[in-house]
Amino acid sequence: MNTTRMAALAASAITIGAGVVATAPPASAGDADVVRASGACATGTWKLKAKHDDGGIEWEFEVDTNRNGQRWQVRVRDNGDLIMSGVGVTSAPSGSFEIGRTTADKAGSDRIVARATRGDVVCVGRVTV
Repeated sequence: MNTTRMAALAASAITIGAGVVATAPPASAGDADVVRASGACATGTWKLKAKHDDGGIEWEFEVDTNRNGQRWQVRVRDNGDLIMSGVGVTSAPSGSFEIGRTTADKAGSDRIVARATRGDVVCVGRVTV
């Protein structure tokens, strides 16, 4: 195996092992204040984004497993306080679910943590806005 391929595989393993790949905000002016994070969990991927919006924090959490009909228990916290608890069900055409809401903007930074569980599989995303 050549050195370039080994380096690429090592980088992939680190990314998957960490479970979090933070991405920079997009270049467009309308989304300049959006904070995004994404990563892998055992059976798929997750994405979490949040931004300040009209005095609140608008957030959106997505889990994609490419399988329809999976039920996931979802909990979202803002600075440790539970702000959403419910069920996400993956559906066609992509085999994913998406949950989003707006919550109050607390003093200082808001740390949004979204967690989806299905059996022993856990997908967790974290962003600070």
